[in-house]
Amino acid sequence: MNFIDEIIKELDELERKNLSENATPNSAGIRRRKENELDIRPAFLRDADRILHSFAFSRYIDKTQVFYNIKKDFISHRVLHVQWVSKISRFCARVLSLNEDLVEAISLGHDIGHPPRSHVGEEILTNICLKHDIGQFHHNGNSIRFLDKLEKRDFSDKKAIGLNLTLQVMDGILCHDGERHEKKIIPDKNKDFYKFDSQLNDLFGGKRPKLIPMTLEGCLVRFVDSIAYVGRDFEDAIYLNIINRNDLPNTVINKLGTTNREIIHNLVMDLIKNSKNQNYISYSNEIANALAEFKNFNYENIYNNPINTEDREQFEKKMSYIFDYFIKNIKNNERNSKIFTDHVNLIGNDYLITNNPAVIVRDYISGMTDAYFLKIANQVLKKPNLNSMK
Repeated sequence: MNFIDEIIKELDELERKNLSENATPNSAGIRRRKENELDIRPAFLRDADRILHSFAFSRYIDKTQVFYNIKKDFISHRVLHVQWVSKISRFCARVLSLNEDLVEAISLGHDIGHPPRSHVGEEILTNICLKHDIGQFHHNGNSIRFLDKLEKRDFSDKKAIGLNLTLQVMDGILCHDGERHEKKIIPDKNKDFYKFDSQLNDLFGGKRPKLIPMTLEGCLVRFVDSIAYVGRDFEDAIYLNIINRNDLPNTVINKLGTTNREIIHNLVMDLIKNSKNQNYISYSNEIANALAEFKNFNYENIYNNPINTEDREQFEKKMSYIFDYFIKNIKNNERNSKIFTDHVNLIGNDYLITNNPAVIVRDYISGMTDAYFLKIANQVLKKPNLNSMK
């Protein structure tokens, strides 16, 4: 046995020792395309690395979490949120004897498909996509499109064919849906690529399939997504003088606390207590109800606050205009256009041939960071004040 084989054997033995019977071993990883290269890294760890080194992951660094175009260094951005989800998920997985590599990969990739301006941008882009008859836009499905179709495993001139991630990782990303509130989730283990692709197509087609993760690890990340954002969004809103700490409902204060530290601690401890040695992930009734009330409070007082909606109409006009503008660029084969130099050329000419121009523009805009979107809007509309800060 050579050195590499010894390392692989040691890692396999360590996994068998640490994982529960309900966990997902790396040996269960399923890929669309067989890979022959020898790699000492377990399957899900490889996926986490591929996501971490992708172009799409790099663009997290300037994507809105909640508060758009706020120039405060410590206000949450998407790149911070996914790290918090990953950190909390890995700890919970360790205590629950689940696969830490799998939860890390899902966590790092789950929000890659968010467009500029987060959920507001998602709503606007959906309306534009429907207008152009290319289906709805959903950030979770868009994450899969980038990772499974548009990304490359290296920075070569080869055409993009996706990262060939495992089904378990992509399923966890597709099914993360942290906005949905649930007390308990039991994984839907009866999945293969055919069912996964059908659910993805149904999602873009507007059918709203019931998306349940196929692994306990995917269920865990779905819960932790909320744990990572609900308290931090609250803290950010306090700093921006949108709300006061004592505005929280008494039920939330009594069950979860009033600081992000207390909130994360109480949610994590309850989740672990109710999920340990189980084939599901669950909260207690009391904590689940308190979290639901907390989410409602945040929606009413933070997410729907005028600071997040006051210039929505102007933003929508910008996005709609540049969407139409870049469709014309593609139809006219304007190779010096940004949609070619910054997008199409990085993926490959086959992409241009096999996709509707509106789909290509959707991909391009959905991958933009906030700053890049404002820069492009300024260039296209030729109005210097369009990218001015608040």
